[in-house]
Amino acid sequence: MGNRYLLEIGTEELPARLIDGALQQLEDNMAKMLTEERIGYDTMETYATPRRLTLIIKGLKDGQETLEELVRGPAKRIAYDEEGNSTKALQGFMRGKGIGVEDIHLEEYNGEEYVFGRVVDEGRDTADVLSDNMADIIKSIVFPKSMKWGGKNLRFARPIRWLVSLLNDEVLPFDLGGIVASNITRGHRFLGSGNIELKSIDEYFDVLKDNYVLVDQEERKDIIRYRSERMVKEKGGNVLFVDGLLDEVTNIVEYPTPIIGRIKEEYLRLPRDVVITPMVEQLRFFPVVNDKGRLLPYFITVRNGDENHIDIVRRGNEKVLEARLEDARFFYHDDIGKDLEDYVEPLKDIVFQEELGTLYDKTVRVGKLAKKAGDFLGVGEETQKHVSRAAYLSKADLATKMVNEFTELQGKMGMEYAKQSGENEIVSTAIYEQYLPRYAGDDLPTTTAGALLSIADKLDTISGIFAIGIQPTGSQDPYGLRRQALGIINIILDRRWDLNIGELLDFALYIYVEENNLVFDYKAVKGEIMKFIQGRIKNLFMDMGIRYDIVDGVMSTGAYDIYDLKLRAEKLNDYLGKEGLADVLFAFNRVINLAKEAPSDEVKRDLFVEEEELELYDIFNGIEENILNSLADREYDKALDQFIALKEPIDNFFDNVMVMVEDEELRENRLNLLGKISKTMLMICDLSKLVK
Repeated sequence: MGNRYLLEIGTEELPARLIDGALQQLEDNMAKMLTEERIGYDTMETYATPRRLTLIIKGLKDGQETLEELVRGPAKRIAYDEEGNSTKALQGFMRGKGIGVEDIHLEEYNGEEYVFGRVVDEGRDTADVLSDNMADIIKSIVFPKSMKWGGKNLRFARPIRWLVSLLNDEVLPFDLGGIVASNITRGHRFLGSGNIELKSIDEYFDVLKDNYVLVDQEERKDIIRYRSERMVKEKGGNVLFVDGLLDEVTNIVEYPTPIIGRIKEEYLRLPRDVVITPMVEQLRFFPVVNDKGRLLPYFITVRNGDENHIDIVRRGNEKVLEARLEDARFFYHDDIGKDLEDYVEPLKDIVFQEELGTLYDKTVRVGKLAKKAGDFLGVGEETQKHVSRAAYLSKADLATKMVNEFTELQGKMGMEYAKQSGENEIVSTAIYEQYLPRYAGDDLPTTTAGALLSIADKLDTISGIFAIGIQPTGSQDPYGLRRQALGIINIILDRRWDLNIGELLDFALYIYVEENNLVFDYKAVKGEIMKFIQGRIKNLFMDMGIRYDIVDGVMSTGAYDIYDLKLRAEKLNDYLGKEGLADVLFAFNRVINLAKEAPSDEVKRDLFVEEEELELYDIFNGIEENILNSLADREYDKALDQFIALKEPIDNFFDNVMVMVEDEELRENRLNLLGKISKTMLMICDLSKLVK
């Protein structure tokens, strides 16, 4: 069965969004430490409530695994004197390693005899290792923002108030900045006991449950889901579990009790998002809908406690929601007193970024950039009109009272107000879709106008922020540029667009010079942005299961067509599984290496004198057109099949033809032939990047 260990870090209420990451770090850091310290275990589990992070390890070994190591000491000529007695050098070596004469022997190394010692480390007890390392394990948990308290030289997301550390039901002591680990935990802040003595690890969950704490987050989540669904079924509805909200609410409560509340029917006449946003974003309530997704006059809230005085709690939550919805109703009716385009002019007084101008300036830039993207893609005149109108209105809702109060509604209210103002469906939808995707896994734009507007808006932001020298770092990305770059890539891939991101970036930077008189090193900024975007492309392709070297190979060609890069990478990824391809790669790498010396693309057949170079020239000429046609049709596997036919002629060429001869005309003609083959191959991939 092995040993068991329990660690509980008791804190003030942790922000819900930080809990999952903290648990993962706690588990990862603990597992790493045990591995490095050579201590085996069977399972490791983590749990959390707002006031505690818990780790339980089962099957811990008694101590470190024995480590046996052969260590080289001094050379024989230094270790022994002429009479064969050990010298101070040998004695110092044995003393330093804790070994005796019986543990050493002579062994040849690099042509000379050396003393080698057999060093055996029996290892320490698990209790000692844990006691020495637990404080560092806790300190190694990193948060986006940490705090210090009580004069302690210790940082954590919230103040640590107690520590529980039990090894096989006995306290395993350690000190964390004056906080001494014990067997005393705490129950629910209001319903449980302040100090609870744990007599064994087995009673941990039950004792805390008796004190209104459900430690297992999955148990709390199941209770919230099951009881909520049961209550709303009686009302003929379904709980709308908005993305991430169930996990967040689970991390807010220690003892969940779902409560069903009622919404006045009059508020349901507001747009759906106007009702849902205050409920979800500000109050963490779950909306209730019917089978068709229509809002019903109910909501679910989750109390951190039992059912005592639940009617009072229900009425209190209803009043809070009513106040929020009353505000929303006022803002909505006030906003629709004007057409959406009436809110464009006020954008001139709202700063987007100090050096990049106002939101009105951004509106102008995005409109130009979206049109240019449409021109590159050859979209129709009607679509371009929709793009232009949507771009002009794209930021107008940011000047409305509703979005000023409920910022989460940006885009959604723009779409709603556009419809209220008589704009057509495509324009209205595009205004909302400019912000898509907002996060990983989010919806992508469904309209061409929305997709163009989204790409333009995101590329404008990336270009401007890089131009003024604010680049994302490993830990900082205040403008969400990584997310926006991924959004651009995913939209292009989803729509299978032949859109050269490099050309579009050129225009985006040019607009900043033209519209904002921005001064920057154009070449350097473009290079930095392309490197940044290519980094996102590489990570995305690798997440798709494409080999890293293939990604490097296709991206080394300098192509900026993202969808085409994906097609080539996928074809190569499948192709590299074929037998004998390693030999093909070797042959073409020889071509690529010499082709760098080619002075031009001009190849003269009458200058060839060797049979093998004539053969290579004729075979390549015979397949070149087929290769180019396959490349034009993006049939990269067929193009690769054609290239494989060159493997044997290339080998014969290098085996029998001297390329770097003294005759300049002959040498350059041979290099030009290799250059032409290499140039065609590089239209697919830089094979020199591929690993056999």
